[in-house]
Amino acid sequence: MMEQTRVTLANGIELDVVDTGVPEGSADDAETLIFLHGFPESHRTWRHQLAHFKDRYRCIAPDQRGYRGSSKPQEVEAYTPDKLIGDVFALADALGVDKFTVVGHDWGGAIAWGTAYWGQANGRVPRAIIANAPHPTVFQKLLYLDEGQRASSQYMRGFRDTDNDALVREHGLVGILMKEVKWDRPSQMEQEERDALLEDWQDRDAAFGMLNWYRASPVDVPPMDAPYAIPDDYTPPPLPQLEIPTLVIWAMDDLALPPQNVEGLVDHITDLTVEQVPDCGHFVPWEAPDAVNSAIDTFLERTSA
Repeated sequence: MMEQTRVTLANGIELDVVDTGVPEGSADDAETLIFLHGFPESHRTWRHQLAHFKDRYRCIAPDQRGYRGSSKPQEVEAYTPDKLIGDVFALADALGVDKFTVVGHDWGGAIAWGTAYWGQANGRVPRAIIANAPHPTVFQKLLYLDEGQRASSQYMRGFRDTDNDALVREHGLVGILMKEVKWDRPSQMEQEERDALLEDWQDRDAAFGMLNWYRASPVDVPPMDAPYAIPDDYTPPPLPQLEIPTLVIWAMDDLALPPQNVEGLVDHITDLTVEQVPDCGHFVPWEAPDAVNSAIDTFLERTSA
């Protein structure tokens, strides 16, 4: 297991963080990559990437708010996207990092989109790498218009349903996962990693912290019998054009987030690279680590200052 340090952010949140890979004597010169994991994992999502990139980059990978040993506030409002994005910049500040490339998967990718937009505005994020995490505008439109995406996202309604809280209190996160997640498939996860996750999921405070990411999200997931149309009162998020170089890695067999999410990205991103990974499910950082590492290597080399 990778060594973690406890980092206290200016907002009072404490995160357990892997901070590795600064070559000897080059701390001031090494570019920094901040890796953001998704649901329902941890910094271990990035184990193959951290091992691959630490000889050239400073690599920072937190267990995010609500996960494992990091702070786990129980109120839903503690997990609104602005607070989760704020954690990323507060973490960079706490570790003395000015500029960084953000790398995110799943929910970490959703926060990476927000970090990219915020970092474009403040000049702190020169590029972004996002794996199987939908762009907020593209995703919301698919939920309104695309039957497949809406069906694949019904689990989010279950995660938000407080009627399931008793199930979580009795069985931990695994109880609600078994009830609501219909898009899982056999994985290539090592048994040691799976056992560690199952143990993590028994922490009831962490279980509710993780679910609160869904409960605090502004994403609207209509029921299956709702009309397939954009509501008259819908207002797209006020996002500018994303102009920083952006790599989107997409596993094409993701049952939760089908490839339609890649379509339309060119309308929102000026410098876009899309790397499709065939025959791979949702958890692409560890299901197809060689493909992911190669795509990131090529992208970082092309966009290096």
